[in-house]
Amino acid sequence: MRGTWWREAGGWALAALIAAVTTAQLASTARSELLLRDGDSLVVALLVRSVGDGEPFEWAMSTVLFIPEIVVFAVLWLVGTALSLEVNALLVLNGIVNIVALYGAIRFAAGRRRTGRAPVGWSVVALLAICLIATTETSASRDALELASLITTTTYYAGTVIAVLLSAGLVRRAFDHDSAGRRLPIWLGIVALVSVLSNPLYIGWAAVPLGAILLVAAVYPGARRRALPLLWALSAGSVLGLLARIPLSAWIANDGTGYAQPAMWPESVRYYGDLLALRLSTPLGWAGCLLLVALFVFAVLRSVRADDAGARVLAISAWVVPLVVVIGMVVLGTHAARYLQPVVFLPALALVASPRALRVPRRAALWATAAASVALVVAAGLSVPRMVPATRPSADLRCVDDWVSASGRVGAGQFWTVRLPKLHLSDASQLVQVDHQLNAYAWLTNRADFRTREVTFLIEDAQSTPWSLGVDDLPIDAIACGQYTIYDFGTRALPLGPPRS
Repeated sequence: MRGTWWREAGGWALAALIAAVTTAQLASTARSELLLRDGDSLVVALLVRSVGDGEPFEWAMSTVLFIPEIVVFAVLWLVGTALSLEVNALLVLNGIVNIVALYGAIRFAAGRRRTGRAPVGWSVVALLAICLIATTETSASRDALELASLITTTTYYAGTVIAVLLSAGLVRRAFDHDSAGRRLPIWLGIVALVSVLSNPLYIGWAAVPLGAILLVAAVYPGARRRALPLLWALSAGSVLGLLARIPLSAWIANDGTGYAQPAMWPESVRYYGDLLALRLSTPLGWAGCLLLVALFVFAVLRSVRADDAGARVLAISAWVVPLVVVIGMVVLGTHAARYLQPVVFLPALALVASPRALRVPRRAALWATAAASVALVVAAGLSVPRMVPATRPSADLRCVDDWVSASGRVGAGQFWTVRLPKLHLSDASQLVQVDHQLNAYAWLTNRADFRTREVTFLIEDAQSTPWSLGVDDLPIDAIACGQYTIYDFGTRALPLGPPRS
């Protein structure tokens, strides 16, 4: 028991070190734009701050409600408030927490420890494989086929990714001969319910592909008694999750049906093909893709040469789920790289399908483990200085904050421009999100902001669409704040148009 406890604690410690090194690497590249500054990436942080500031809760969300992500960031927000941490520091910490949670899901999928098995060690290896892929992703684009690094963001479905891995793990444990099994379908149903409530994408990522695997397994008499309860639980949980979204419809500005455009599947093929070609245009892209292909091939081989039913169903999930997701997203005519995230996370489960202990001398194993631990500790220690600059707001943001705070007035900006200054502003209510025609833009923002019916200054940057204002609406001054320009209209008030999303 004591040895098992130390192994598990060591696994979590190594996962935390890997998470710190990976997040620091991403924060030191252009990928930090997505992690810390992208308008889309800040919805969870903006929402948690809004609640913390005591604003009325009138949020206009997308199809995704980000329930697990909000809970995690809210806890970090409370800790950060107590320790006076900048919001960028919390976003970096959130990235580390997400990777550690990813390890937890992988470790769960690896199954219980048995004689001749090393689930902790192989779970660390699986996490390291995913993080190695993440470190090859260095672009600032949210649309790049750089999917592993999305786990470090608060917005791009980290909770759903982890839920999919947990679901695969629950299925695996139900098929393991040493599993109690009876409560596992209930837990699978709960995971499905919460996940669909938060993000219906779980249906395409887990319910459909895992359901198909369970349906095939149910054909075989020996697997039927395990497969059918899991299938029913997965289906019931998904349906209940959809029904649970109905009372929350007031906060859902888009039901997601418009994202499915089956007639556009040829364009979808070209879109994802172009993204893949762009990914393969750099040596790092090649390295990440080759590692992913190796994991995929290993998953196929492992599913053929599995030790038992649990190992086989997990190995099959490791390559069938990504395949079904890719085909499904193309058939639906989607155009968003983030919808393909299972492609980079599920194949790593093949490494823990049959986590056999390697036959090496005990002394050699101890030395190798110690050396790896020391290397990770040193790397994590060196990573801290690299993360510090990323956690500091830029001089441009401080310039905007100083001017807006000193003005004591309310201004506006467009989606891609205003969200970052709003998050870092001393009083977030001084900035309102609008479109280029000054209509209130109710998308991933608090509609309570629009109780302010007029503004007296506008903020723009290179991402802003040219303003469409009246000929007499000319600013009296333009204040340069690096990448931002503040157009001050003085005492002249610009009325906001009706809300739209």
